[in-house]
Parts: sequence; C-alpha cells; structure tokens
Amino acid sequence: MRLSAGNRARLDQAVADFGYDRASQQVGIVHLGIGAFHPAHQAWYTDRAMAAGDRDFAIVGVSLRSPAVAEQLNPQDGLYTVTERSDGAAATRLVGAVQRVLVADQARDAVLGSLSAAQTGIVSLTVTEKGYCRAADGSLDFAASGAGSFYPLLAEAFQQRRAAGAGGLTLLSCDNLADNGRQLARLMGEYLDRHDPALRSWFDAECACPSTMVDRIVPATTAADRAELAARIGLDDHGAVMTEPFSQWVIEDTFVAPRPRWEAVRAELVSDVRPYEMAKLRMLNGAHSLLAYCGLRRGHAYVHQAIADPAIRQLVETLLRDEAAPTVAAAPDQDLERYGQALVARFANPALNHQLIQIAMDGSQKLPQRWLETLAIHQARGQQCPAILTGIAGWIQHLRGANGPVDDPRAGVLSAAAQSADPVSALFGPDGALASAWLPSAADRAAINAHLD
Repeated sequence: MRLSAGNRARLDQAVADFGYDRASQQVGIVHLGIGAFHPAHQAWYTDRAMAAGDRDFAIVGVSLRSPAVAEQLNPQDGLYTVTERSDGAAATRLVGAVQRVLVADQARDAVLGSLSAAQTGIVSLTVTEKGYCRAADGSLDFAASGAGSFYPLLAEAFQQRRAAGAGGLTLLSCDNLADNGRQLARLMGEYLDRHDPALRSWFDAECACPSTMVDRIVPATTAADRAELAARIGLDDHGAVMTEPFSQWVIEDTFVAPRPRWEAVRAELVSDVRPYEMAKLRMLNGAHSLLAYCGLRRGHAYVHQAIADPAIRQLVETLLRDEAAPTVAAAPDQDLERYGQALVARFANPALNHQLIQIAMDGSQKLPQRWLETLAIHQARGQQCPAILTGIAGWIQHLRGANGPVDDPRAGVLSAAAQSADPVSALFGPDGALASAWLPSAADRAAINAHLD
C-alpha cells in the first residue's frame, strides 16, 4: 500500500510524525527546482519549524523539467519520508510541508497563480548551477534563459504582483554558487533590463535575494532503498529520500516578507554567509569533485569506496588541509581543521551509497568555484595545488569519455578541448573553453600532464 494522507496512520510507530494539522496551513513558499535535495533540506527544516508552531509556510513545489517528482509526491498528497542513515542505523521522519508539486510546462497558469498569490512571500530555488543560465563570462545567457528557465516565470509573476499590489518576494537561492543571492539578483536584473526595464525598479525596491549556504549529502534514492524502507515502515513511499544525519543551513537574514523561524530548528541566520559558503564550496564540494574524477578513474563507484582508497584519501586530505582551508577567511566560530576532519568522516559513511558519477555531472558549472578560485589564490601566493591539479587531470580524462558519455551543458566544446594536443591550454588558457582567473603555469601544465594517460 502506498503512502498517502488517508493511510498515514498505518506507518510503523518508529516513524517520527510532524504532528501539525496540514489542512489548516496556507502556502507561503513556492520552491522552484524540486528534486531530491529540497525535500531533504529546506522542506525538512520548514516542516520542523511548522511542527514547532509556525503557521502558513506550506510549500508548493515546481519542477521546471521532469514530471518525476510530481508523479512521486502528488499521489501521496505531498507526503514523503526522510531517512537519515549512518553505519548500522537509520531514523525516518514523515514530512508534511509540501502540499503539491506542479510541472511548469504542464501547469504554467497554476505555477503563476502560486507565485503571484498574496500569501506567498518566499520563492526558494534549487535549480543547480546550470539553471542560472550564465554565459562563460558570468553574465546572463539570454538564449538559455528563455522558455524552460525560471526567469520568464518570475518576471510574469512580478508583473502580476505589481498590478495587484501584492508586494515583493524573497528569492532564496539554495544552489552551490558563490554569493548565490547576489548572483541571482544580478542575473534577474539583467533579464528584466532586456525584457521589461520598468519592472526592474520594482524588483530592486520590493524584492530581496539573501545568500545562503546549504550542506547535506543526499544521494539518489534507489529501488533497493525504497524496498528496504517499505519493509521497515509498512508503506511504499515513492518520494522517499535518503540522507546523512548531518545538516547545515546558513542564511543571510535579509527578508522582505515573513519567514519560518528556521533558527528554532538549528538553521543559522547571519549577516554574512561568505565564510561558511567559501568553506563549503572549496572544501566539501571541492573534495567531492576530487573524489568523483579520481575515484572513477581508479574504478570506484561510490564516495565511501573512493575515500577508503589510501591514495585518494591522501589527495582529499591535502586538498582540505593545505589547499582549500588556507583560502577561507573563517568566521570566529568556524574551526576549519575540525570541519575538514568531519568531512572525511562523512564521506566514509557506507550507508549513503553516493554515486561518483552523479557528482561528476556538470563540471563546467561546478569547478570554477570549487577548484579554480583556490588555484588562483595559491598562484598569487606563488604556490601550487598538487591535489587539485591531479583532479583536473581526472576531469580531462572524464571529458575524453573515460567514464562514459559526458553529462555537461558544454560537453561538446569541453570534450573537443580535452582531446586536443594541449588540453590544459585549450581548457584553461587565455582563450580556453573554461576561462577563469587561474592561468596554468608551465609547472601546472607539467603536473597535470604527468597524470594524463
């Protein structure tokens, strides 16, 4: 029997229940880009805030591409479970924060109705790095930001809200971009300047785009995961998500509308997100990419297998301790050495089965903030980053097809550059396919080429 509101009482008593009256909660948040991460993170925080007494922050999820999440959650009345896994233990919670999921190209009017509704105050986003439609120089790619992206939806919703006097929105980016809130504000502004300049001033005056840092490892849920869960909780949950016990959410406290008391459920509301963001991007995400490209190259499939490989573990520890951490201006309460040690322990969690090929996707969108900024900082200090340079060699091999078809929005250009006689210059040189502040020196090229087949 499949999980739904009607048979919620059939769940095993070991499943923690949210406890509040869902029917009395109005929608206050629209989430763009609902996938596996949002249910395990932002919706999970919001659910616990409502369980602690907050009201009217129920969520409408919007899928911009695939109907898969709508097909998982709508027959279950939006209900799903989050299972926290560690070695030898699993704890499951029922989450009721999501009321329904809309597919943008199938229900555009309903999406706009939710975005423009007076009671909606927050629009959160997990659209991945490529969903922001940035050109190589960081500006908005106007060709990519048309139909299918979130920009036209938000612009039309702004028009409707302005006409109705409904007030502005807090746009809450939860993607792995440095200064994600400021980038979203800039890119949205560029879109409005091109398509509706008069609306730009309303957006600037009425809306806010706080920066955030999100941290939780959420692997793709497998059929085996769902079968094991069903045997344990007594119902089939097609929307189940599996994650680790650790979770962190740091949010810049600049909102233009009411928000849940996320700080009551261990989110951190701060004035400056950047130290946390830089640590996460350059340490956790940087190490993840290193594990992916070097791990796949050595025949591993999962993160916990790769970190158990002594050669890869040494690379990861070098990246965390000697390369990434020294580039982060830590906040007073940040202990980067302890954070790095905790990351290695999290990577070693054998219960997650986090696929390396999943992390290896979209390298062109991820590596500038994960690796290239770190390389540029060390280069200015006259230093090299041997672990990251080894990772770049692994990425070049990946672009050459060593791990199967390349899943990247710029796969064609990048793969051609990787196959050239001088792949390092073709990718990272002054006119390279992935321009950045880091330009490889002769020593850098030699270090990378030494690891290429």
